[in-house]
Amino acid sequence: MSEPINSTFRPRIFSGIQPSGGLTLGNYLGALKRFAALQGDQAETAYCVVNLHAITVWQDPQILQSRTREAAAAFMAAGVDPARSILFNQSQVSAHAEMSWLFNTVARVGWMYRMTQFKDKAGKNSENASLGLLAYPALMAADILTYQATAVPVGEDQKQHLELTRDIAAKFNHDYGVNHFPITEPLIEGVATRVMSLRDGSKKMSKSDPSDASRINLTDDSDAIAQKIRKARTDADPLPGQMEGLKDRPEARNLVNIYAALADETPDQVLARFEGQGFGAFKPALAEVAVEAMAPITRKMSEYMADPAQIDAVLADGAERADAIATPILERTKDIMGLLRTRR
Repeated sequence: MSEPINSTFRPRIFSGIQPSGGLTLGNYLGALKRFAALQGDQAETAYCVVNLHAITVWQDPQILQSRTREAAAAFMAAGVDPARSILFNQSQVSAHAEMSWLFNTVARVGWMYRMTQFKDKAGKNSENASLGLLAYPALMAADILTYQATAVPVGEDQKQHLELTRDIAAKFNHDYGVNHFPITEPLIEGVATRVMSLRDGSKKMSKSDPSDASRINLTDDSDAIAQKIRKARTDADPLPGQMEGLKDRPEARNLVNIYAALADETPDQVLARFEGQGFGAFKPALAEVAVEAMAPITRKMSEYMADPAQIDAVLADGAERADAIATPILERTKDIMGLLRTRR
């Protein structure tokens, strides 16, 4: 029996969040909460504020700096411990940008044009989109493979980009006859990896929605959280005993999933408790669970943001630790490709 393809690599989990501002409950349940839970002895964890991705569209420099710190504060407030994980800012580790160029020579143009996110963001005016927006997935692959990450926690909307990362790793290994990069595995788990709008259960919860009532922001206070849940769109039918009964009820399914994720229960466990009851009973219970879970995060984020120097120190330390991993892997990649090593 042959050994597993990634068995020669140290177990390492990598992921990142773009500093686009306005982080929501969806970011917490779909990413930050899971990042914190993955910290442990099974694999090294490295988490990144991906500000190089943010500048694929124009950013106000001062706002971008503030949002970078806000994202770092959210990581820590959600339970990511800089002593247990590497927490850093992407642009402070130059290996990301350099590896991205190397992968631009490995990836195929057709792969990039098939990315649905490019199509969605560039729209009909794609000729005026930045080249960086098109090449975005090569940078994402560099983020992951510069650390030889064996696993990445991703939401459903990022699966395509991870598939491209796997394609780049496989093509590089094949072209150069090496086993240099792992074929990174996706970690898609949890009951609320894709949190939907409180106003429309068919749409993802997003900061870009014109209605603030559609989302719970990580900066919302307890009263705002409770009020948004009370006003969340639902239907008049009672709750069933199992999730199968919510198949055609997207708003109800979304709220049950949110409750389950916040309470660390399964959706069926939640429904067993509320079977036959309406949302007049369910919403107050959900509001209580949400406030209990989110209020401490809001408070911690506020405390971190009040001391930007502390955030900067954490990111600088994380960048140094990240660079110590990334630079040797980058240099070995250049060796394999026949490029002269950097003098050090």
